[in-house]
Amino acid sequence: MSGSRPGWRRFAVLLVAAAGMAAGGQPASAISIELKDVAADRIERQRAAVEGRLPLANTPDVGRFQERLAEAGVKSGSPILMRVFKETSELELWIEKDDRFILFATYPICHWSGTLGPKLKEGDKQTPEGFYTITSRQLRHLGRWPRAINLGFPNAFDRAHDRDGSYILMHGGCSSVGCFAMTNPVISEIYGLTKAALNGGQRYVPMHVFPFRMTDEALAARTGSPWHGFWSTLQAGYKSFERTGRPPRVSICQGQYSVEDAPPKSDAAAEAPAPKRGRGKSRSDMMLGALRTVCPAPVVVTAEGKGSAAAAPGGMEIAKPH
Repeated sequence: MSGSRPGWRRFAVLLVAAAGMAAGGQPASAISIELKDVAADRIERQRAAVEGRLPLANTPDVGRFQERLAEAGVKSGSPILMRVFKETSELELWIEKDDRFILFATYPICHWSGTLGPKLKEGDKQTPEGFYTITSRQLRHLGRWPRAINLGFPNAFDRAHDRDGSYILMHGGCSSVGCFAMTNPVISEIYGLTKAALNGGQRYVPMHVFPFRMTDEALAARTGSPWHGFWSTLQAGYKSFERTGRPPRVSICQGQYSVEDAPPKSDAAAEAPAPKRGRGKSRSDMMLGALRTVCPAPVVVTAEGKGSAAAAPGGMEIAKPH
């Protein structure tokens, strides 16, 4: 695996995280963080943060934020999508431009705990994997973090599989158990873009958390993993976005993820005209990135060979983020 070294199968690191300083300038208590068999560079990143060697390598120049927006031809307040890749400790932020989303920034994740595979229960020190949504309720000042984003774990899929946990965040600093620590300057930029998108009318910011870049080759190399079947369902969402450049329509049907390609923006706008009230957003725009709990309607083929959508069991319900 990328980032792993022979013999580094399981180990613990005891760290007093400088990035985790309490509000009064007193150092936070030392915490034991367990890392398992992947992304061993997390130790070096924590050491760099403690020694003040920030920003981390390959961090975008957050001091040139407005210039970078202009260079990319995008603006703050446009819809966004985020993707995490745990194996390479990266977070991508994509911004809508015309009919597609373009990659605006790739940020190094300073620290995350655990290994590849989903979070199963409170206290297992794992970070989650799956499709999540961020709403305005999930932007918060929590504890010592003036800017933190709650990922919305557990979602409806997690609950259907009896997975539990709470306060899974993206936050500043470089110390984390179950969260994604981004350093303070980076989380400030991510938080600002997320808040601007929500204020601009995007009700649901999609957050896709993957174990690795989900190519056919990467998935085939892990056929022996107990999570191979689960990862295959995540790959459908990964491939859909790679193919269309737009957040896929993700539903949870009978406890499983169901993924459909999002239509082009122009087609979606034609299907769903803008409402009389609101900010001029069509229903399709407002539901962009939503996580639905509904089964897709099956297609019934008649004797004449004509297809039609039959009524799906149950109704449309938008998954409520925590």
